[in-house]
Amino acid sequence: MGRRSRGTALAALALGGALTLAACNGDTGGGAAGPAPGTTPATSPAASAAPPGGPLPPAPAKATPKPTASTTATPAGKPKPPAPAPTCNHKMPISPDEIAVYRYTPEGGAHSLIVRHGNWGCPGPGGAAPFVTVGEETFISVNEDAKISALTPIVAGTVSKPITINELSEWLIAHPNKGLVFHYNVDHHGWIETLGQEEYTPAP
Repeated sequence: MGRRSRGTALAALALGGALTLAACNGDTGGGAAGPAPGTTPATSPAASAAPPGGPLPPAPAKATPKPTASTTATPAGKPKPPAPAPTCNHKMPISPDEIAVYRYTPEGGAHSLIVRHGNWGCPGPGGAAPFVTVGEETFISVNEDAKISALTPIVAGTVSKPITINELSEWLIAHPNKGLVFHYNVDHHGWIETLGQEEYTPAP
């Protein structure tokens, strides 16, 4: 037999042996051949990442942060608190032409009023401002012909009415220390020549 014929025969034998080996390793039911012993089947990255029993669960939703006190808005319709009232402040510590009258005295042979000086204070809860007195009691003489006007409680009514120094002195003797506030002017001697009762607000 020649060299070419011998090589062809050996190739045919090798091919027949391979086919026989493949038939012996297959399933009896004719299924596909399994992997060769000692080898590990290749897996895809997607299959290896999936957990046993099913696909991956969906990612949890992010929690919404709670608003802090600095970002909390004022409820709709809620009125804003009122602005604080301005602080009451006196421009003059003592009024130059107002006095609180407490009593009457005829000492020295003249009509004199015992008074205290002061100024109007800050309004109270009712809206009326008190006349706040300062210093000690002093006296001021009144002219016989001084123009005097008064209202309640010296006379009936809230409109000023002219009265005499005698009418005023009689009322002060019967009602001492009421502290009624009067606006006054003096002459060149320092005696009262006009005296008008202010709105009835007793001094403290």
